[in-house]
Amino acid sequence: MPTRHVTMAQALVGFLKNQYVERDGVENRFFEGAWGIFGHGIIAGLGQALQQNPDFPYYLCRNEQGAVHIATAFAKARKRKSTFVCTSSIGPGATNMITGAATATVNRIPVLLLPGDIFARRNVAPVLQQIESEHTQDISVNDAFKPVSRYWDRIYRPDQLICSLPEAMRVLTSPAQTGAVTLALPQDVQAEAFDYPEELFQKRVWHIARPEPEGVLLAQAAEWIRAARTPLIVAGGGVIYSEATEVLARFAVQTGIPVGETQAGKGSLPFDHPQNLGAIGVTGTPGANLAAREADVVITIGTRLSDFTTASKTAFQNPLVRFVSINVAEFDAFKHAALPLVCDARVGLERLATAVEGYRVSPRYAQSIAGWKARWEEETDRIFGVRHGPPISQGEVIGAVSRAARPQDVIVNAAGSLPGDLHKLWRTRWPGGYHMEYGNSCMGYEIAGGLGVKMADPSRDVYVMVGDASYLMMSSEIVTSIQEGYKLNVVILDNHGFSSIGGLSRAVGSGGFGTDYRYRGKSGQLDGGHLPVDFVKLAGGLGAYAARATTLAEVEQGLEAMRGHDRTSVVVVEVDKEMRVPGYESWWDVPISEVSEMESIRQARAQYEVAVEKERYHEIAAPPGCVEPKAV
Repeated sequence: MPTRHVTMAQALVGFLKNQYVERDGVENRFFEGAWGIFGHGIIAGLGQALQQNPDFPYYLCRNEQGAVHIATAFAKARKRKSTFVCTSSIGPGATNMITGAATATVNRIPVLLLPGDIFARRNVAPVLQQIESEHTQDISVNDAFKPVSRYWDRIYRPDQLICSLPEAMRVLTSPAQTGAVTLALPQDVQAEAFDYPEELFQKRVWHIARPEPEGVLLAQAAEWIRAARTPLIVAGGGVIYSEATEVLARFAVQTGIPVGETQAGKGSLPFDHPQNLGAIGVTGTPGANLAAREADVVITIGTRLSDFTTASKTAFQNPLVRFVSINVAEFDAFKHAALPLVCDARVGLERLATAVEGYRVSPRYAQSIAGWKARWEEETDRIFGVRHGPPISQGEVIGAVSRAARPQDVIVNAAGSLPGDLHKLWRTRWPGGYHMEYGNSCMGYEIAGGLGVKMADPSRDVYVMVGDASYLMMSSEIVTSIQEGYKLNVVILDNHGFSSIGGLSRAVGSGGFGTDYRYRGKSGQLDGGHLPVDFVKLAGGLGAYAARATTLAEVEQGLEAMRGHDRTSVVVVEVDKEMRVPGYESWWDVPISEVSEMESIRQARAQYEVAVEKERYHEIAAPPGCVEPKAV
């Protein structure tokens, strides 16, 4: 058998650059290169291997967590068919990636993490940045990746790579199992040579299948839908990843069934599609949430039904409600005691469309859908048209960015109050136009994520909207965007602290405690004047064009000026955090102290005890397939 005598690190890079994926006859390279910051855990092993493979580009990030966010956003924008490798030194470089790993895994996005590790031969231990354990020598900080990885391994010997790499690829390319994959690489093993079989370096194409729904369950699902009077579709991220958006649009027109979109599923339909009621759940529109409340059959597609989607299990109040779930992941398909169609979203919708052919919602229900939709468009226009301040409202800024962006451009966000407002208000026109990381809602994702989105398709302008608190957590990848020549349009909303959690704090009776950026006052608390943070200088110091806007007209002028800039550009605008976009027909379970000396907390607890009574145990319904459809 022909072999190649190379180091473990050289073999690893040689394997990675020859991995491809294929779906529907379209083939593309899976790994587009590697991100990292060289340290003593990788510079002499993996670093040298990357240096010898210029056709596998190495990208220098400013924070290892940022690198994983870039890779995650890139893979999300590419519908999980391409990603990056992220590498790091041992110790703090590795642990910096853990938050990024959790973000990728929560959102079911493939990224490959290659943290350097301590010596496999132990005679030199403890090495620099090694945390010792008196209980075992078979542990390092990289074991902390286990709960946030979908696959984890440590390569103690060079030959173990031959068995580990195919398993890593199996998980990375699985629509149902994908997430962060971690291969911990002891620094001495990286440099050891082995005679690897030549087959390891040959091109391999991983086919992404489209599993079919099970026939008996499909027939039962069709029977339930045909009997439904107030059905509703909940479109999740799986609709977009499966490239099922056109099929969903046809199915919604065919049946008249309205659609509510999750954060990951927003853009499944254009905002002006007649059946699109917009956002659903805690951050949803009134129409989508009213439809959820009345629905007798809920068809969930590619969603994991998080608490924000289900409004903490209060969204679906019809006592006879039943769920049909189209999901490639069996784990998600069975949630809410659903009738589980474990299959590809596009194929499942196509088969269901055939099975319910001739069915259409009643004229009365169709009229309600049209009314809800029209009223929401009027409400959006009202919020965009508010003339408040200065400081102006966040809704006004969103409206300005919405008007400035082209239909093909992308809005990027992750944390704070912006996800809720954007989920409701952003008028998405194409499936990738709304990029929200809301599985982990990770502060600091925004700018790094924006760079990943831009790299995935440089032809589209990327608008990153980020709050001041999230910006201060991680703005350094602005430097990377300039380094690589990918222009971002960044809008910083300065509300002097944590607007979202401040609002929540007030709602639970805590009065915003600990959520403002203030000096420590005479009381001993953080209740002095606002801290004078100059975001224009901060962004300019990183190399971006930066300007301040106080009025709506200045925001619009700043957005227009961005078009003429040749590198990342920033507009900083102060907003009034108390001028909020309201919530609509929804609730979120945030437990409040049962006893307190504060009257505001006692009042909030009393309201909580009333609201929590609406929570339902959908899981205790009769198992799907064991009951006949009920008359509705």
